[in-house]
Amino acid sequence: MKAGIVGLPNVGKSTLFNCLSNAKAQSANFPFCTIEPNIGVVNVPDPRINRLEELVKPERVQMATVDIVDIAGLVKGASKGEGLGNQFLANIRECNAIIHVLRCFDNDNIIHVDGNVNPIRDKETIDIELQLKDLETVEKRLEKVNRAAKTGNKEAQTEKALLDRIREALLQAKSARTVTAQSNDEEVLLEDFQLITNKPVLYVCNVDEDSAATGNKYVDQVRELVKDENAEVIVLAVGTEADITELETYEERQMFLEDLGLKEPGSAVLIRAAYKLLKQQTYFTAGVKEVRAWTINIGDTAPKAAGVIHTDFEKGFIRAEVIAFDDYSNLGSEAKAKEAGKLRVEGKEYIVKDGDVMHFRFNV
Repeated sequence: MKAGIVGLPNVGKSTLFNCLSNAKAQSANFPFCTIEPNIGVVNVPDPRINRLEELVKPERVQMATVDIVDIAGLVKGASKGEGLGNQFLANIRECNAIIHVLRCFDNDNIIHVDGNVNPIRDKETIDIELQLKDLETVEKRLEKVNRAAKTGNKEAQTEKALLDRIREALLQAKSARTVTAQSNDEEVLLEDFQLITNKPVLYVCNVDEDSAATGNKYVDQVRELVKDENAEVIVLAVGTEADITELETYEERQMFLEDLGLKEPGSAVLIRAAYKLLKQQTYFTAGVKEVRAWTINIGDTAPKAAGVIHTDFEKGFIRAEVIAFDDYSNLGSEAKAKEAGKLRVEGKEYIVKDGDVMHFRFNV
């Protein structure tokens, strides 16, 4: 599962990517400096794993990760191949969620491709290009489906009705995610269409250092614009975040953050938001060899969760021994949780909860 960072050229995408991944994507003051999509495997900050490390004192700790992709900047006309349009659209289609970076700071030294700072216009530029590409996809699909629907094919008629609703939304400059599936069949079809504007999105307002804690007038405009989109807005001073990552010690970084009025780096907030946007959650295994956070999809059953460790665990699943994280943390160990009756035995139907500490029994 991957989240792609998108935006116009020079809004701070590559600098943000560098902060998140510590990979060194080329960051320069001109458009299209990121040609190939760079992929960073990023640790998901989670205080729960620190607590488990403190209690278990394992030999090693492995955090959950999320894949972040830095994609070339998009310009007007991308849907028709302008700039690096075709490549951009192919790269974003392969991602599961979108992190849309908007420039919300004034700085005469950093060129804006459209001449001045206007995050509302910038958002609309990208939305329109993505919507135009989706409209092309929908109309091609409709050409095929119309013939089958006319013959009375029920599946084709269901698909045509959904495509018609999506087409209408796109023509009104609304994204495909605003169209709600009205049945399970439509849900499956929506997934199958692989439309770019149906991917979940969060907005990152890239601000100057003084606006890191409270935002600014540009951020207020973005919040107002997206209030009906059910999308999260995160305020981040990307340049400042880059400075924080350069500091040597944890103490220095904390002092810097305190000066800005922040409790933790904005990048940590963003990584967790991206993880959630991808509909992912964490369960833990905790032993003296290793404390580890495992990534699963929200709604996964215990055998599916076991399969993330090894396919044999899923095939031969017998049961899962489960302790809720809060019980483990409060009681201090697996043994004490067991004594207190807080260790549960769960079967194949159990839906794993975020933060469960688990041990699997299996037989192959």
